[in-house]
Formats: sequence, C-alpha cells, structure tokens
Amino acid sequence: MSDGSDGPSDAPTRRDYLKYGAVVGGGLLAGCAGGESTPTDAANDGDTSTATDAPSDTPTGRESTANGTATAMGGESYSVTMAPVGEVTFDAVPERWIAYCGEYADMGVALGRADGMAGIGGADRYYTHVYDELPGVSVDATPIEQYPEVRTKEAFYELDSDVHLYDPGMLKNWFDWDQGDIEEVADNVGPFVGNLIFRRSDAWHDYRYYSLYEAFETVATVFDERERYEAMKSLHDDFLTRVQTRLPPAGERPSVMLTFEGTTEPETFSPYRLTDKGTSKKQWRDLGVGDALAGTGIENLSTENRGELDYENLLTVDPDVLLIRGHERKSAAEFRDTVLAYMADHPVGSELTAVQNGRVYRGGYLHQGPIHNLFLTERAAKQLFPEEFGDVTSDEQLFDRQRVADIVNGDI
Repeated sequence: MSDGSDGPSDAPTRRDYLKYGAVVGGGLLAGCAGGESTPTDAANDGDTSTATDAPSDTPTGRESTANGTATAMGGESYSVTMAPVGEVTFDAVPERWIAYCGEYADMGVALGRADGMAGIGGADRYYTHVYDELPGVSVDATPIEQYPEVRTKEAFYELDSDVHLYDPGMLKNWFDWDQGDIEEVADNVGPFVGNLIFRRSDAWHDYRYYSLYEAFETVATVFDERERYEAMKSLHDDFLTRVQTRLPPAGERPSVMLTFEGTTEPETFSPYRLTDKGTSKKQWRDLGVGDALAGTGIENLSTENRGELDYENLLTVDPDVLLIRGHERKSAAEFRDTVLAYMADHPVGSELTAVQNGRVYRGGYLHQGPIHNLFLTERAAKQLFPEEFGDVTSDEQLFDRQRVADIVNGDI
C-alpha cells in the first residue's frame, strides 16, 4: 500500500462470531499489473458475462423475517460467489458494511440496508439526492461525511465492518495494495465481495464481469434479501418494457456521443464508448441508441487510455446528441445555463449540430445502482426522445416512486 504501513496486527473483537465465520474459498485475487493514481470519471457497464463462474443464486439454511431481513437458522452458514475473490461463506448476515462507490452503496439502500453503511470509498461519486423523491427513504449522511474515502488498511480496521463491497483488484491497481494487504483485511476485519462493473476497458480486469442486476443479485445474497431483489428486478423489467415499447424505430433514433469534462467551460473531452458493456452505460444501451464513435477507432476512457478530444475532433463526428459527464450536482437548467451556453458561444463548438439544436445534456452517473438506474433511464428517455416522454425538465414520471419506496421499506 502507498503509505507502507502494516496496520494493526490484532483482529477486532466486535462481532467475532460473524467475522471469523466468514471464510474465503477459492483463493483471493492474484496479482494484477498496472496502476492509476486517481481513478477518474471513466466508465462502462456490465450486461454480459465473460466467464462461467456465475454468482450463486440464493443462500441456504435461512429464513426471512416479517420485515424482509434474514437470520441464520441454527447457526447454519451460507455462501456467496463472485469473481475475483471466489466463494465467501458467512455464519450470520452482515450488519455493518462499506462500499467503494455509488453502485454498491445504492444496492445496499435498495435492499433496505442503508442503516448499516459505515462509510464509502468515494463519496464524491455517490449521489443520494435521488432518495429525496422516494417517500420514507433516506441515507444518513454522517458516516459518509466522516469516512468519504475509505481506501487504506487503517480505515478498514477503524470501521470494523462485516463485509466490504469492493473489488480487490481495484484496490491493488489504483491504491497500491498488495495481495498480503487484501488477505490481512479479509482475515482480520471482514471479507471482500465485489467486482468493478462500471466499465470494461481496463486491461488488469481479466476476470469475469457482471451486469448491474447480476451484481445486485449477489449483494442481495450477501444480505439475504432475495425478496427485495426480486421485487426491484420485477419493477425494473416492467418499467423498461413500457419505455422500450414507446421508442421510435431504430433508424429514427439519434446518434449519441458520451464524453467526460467536469468544467463549466469545456475545451477538451474524454471519450466513452457506448458499446462498452459497463453498468454506467446501461440506460443508453437499453434505449437502443447508436454510438456516434462507431467505426472511428477512438477507444473508451480507461486506466490505460486518458486521451482527450478537442472541438475539431468532435466536429468530425458531429453527433445528434452530446452527453457530458461530470455535472451531476447541477440541475438540467443549471447545465444549460453554464456548459451549453459556453459551448454555444465557442467559435468551433457552436458549429456542432448538438449545440445548435440544444441537445447537449448531462451524461449520467459513473457509478449507478438499481435505484439510480431507474432515475437515469427516465432522464435519458426524456433527453433522447422528448416528443415521446416529455422534456428533461418536465415533471412527467415514468416509474412509480412509491412502489420503489415500498420495496426499500419492506412493504413488498
């Protein structure tokens, strides 16, 4: 690890029954090459698998209580399998947990486990304001504010969580952990269950990827919340079917270019490829839009590729719709009044078709979980097909907020 310290040598004593009952099988992640000093807002999504080690479906030896949580029956254990760690066995359902970023944090909230969140690996990329639209759903900001960047062994020891929803490969390749660090924390604090799913363009990620709902199902197994997972998946599937039946024919859909640039006066843009199957692109793929970069040879933003495009490059592509990430703290109106207004005054940017037609929008979260995805898909449908779904600033709702809140709150 970058600070070179070994961390505490004694195992935490709290919840020893759970912690020492969590056994990792199949070996922890082998060493990965490469590195990244600070992960940037690069992304992709994960709807197809590249290996055969599927996550186990449901835990055994447990029963659900009336409020949707679960308890171990007679002390029987259950297992969860997810690459790269492999099989992890629990003797009790985890209560206290941390996630690296928004997608896994949002999964925990969707499963009714928000109260157990002890911190997060990257608070700057976890958007909690969406919960304000869900009656009776909230996330305590205190642990997130106190522990907004949980990335060192010392922080893991201090938080003393029952499970860590982190991909160990990410810790090793971005934050200079080694295999001994991973094993030490897993043995002395709590196991790792997680897979970097938001993009699929990092060379070091040479093991299986998961779609959003495959990863969500695995996390539901960790927390023994199968019923909530099934309810959320049913709501998602029904919502998506209703939206997709209203889409225009493929030949009438706009070409879309997704980029990142976090400044309000952008001059260069980092490209994403919609064809990358990372979970951060899920809404665009579900809406069946064409990737404006197809056939250009331009690669997706990744650990290895930090390339940027200027306005002249954008003009050679000239997409119907331009999406820019890095502005999720702005409203649609604020984005138009700053970023789009600047581009409209730019000598070259103003020549872009998307700018001339006012079709430059916020590009969505890099790290989106199941609740985030509902809101982002609704927003994307309005951005791309306003004639059918209403303007992005309209109040029209495409999914039932109350139903989502009921699932989170256990009224399934």
